[in-house]
Amino acid sequence: MNDSLTPPPEAYEQPVYAVFRVLVGLLFFQHGAQKLLGLFGGVDGSGATASLTSMYGVAGVVELLGGLLIALGILTRVVAIVTAGQMAVAQYLQHLPEGLVPIQNGGELGLLYIAAFLALIAYGSGRYSLDALLFDRDSATESRVSVSS
Repeated sequence: MNDSLTPPPEAYEQPVYAVFRVLVGLLFFQHGAQKLLGLFGGVDGSGATASLTSMYGVAGVVELLGGLLIALGILTRVVAIVTAGQMAVAQYLQHLPEGLVPIQNGGELGLLYIAAFLALIAYGSGRYSLDALLFDRDSATESRVSVSS
């Protein structure tokens, strides 16, 4: 195999990370759209929405706005801290009372979101983001620590 024809893995790092960030953001956005806009069946399957003054409504605002900001790559680290915190609170209040095992208490998706948000906190918005475009910064490479010699 001729290695000179194969791009190094680093060539794919930023595009793959951008896809990851956008997917996480859009999927999280859908949860907020369901709660606040009644999309995707709403909160009860018939298109109902959550009251903005309820804890469910506040969660919907975080999900809707946070998901959109993450997908666009705006203030990704700050937003990911907030969204990870929201998911941690949801785990504590909603899922842990149902049992410790996530697959049994319905908390596995929330834990996956927490893991994704931790990655977003670590790597920031990335090269393909509005942060990079508007502010000429690549937060993913600014924070990277080289582990190779």
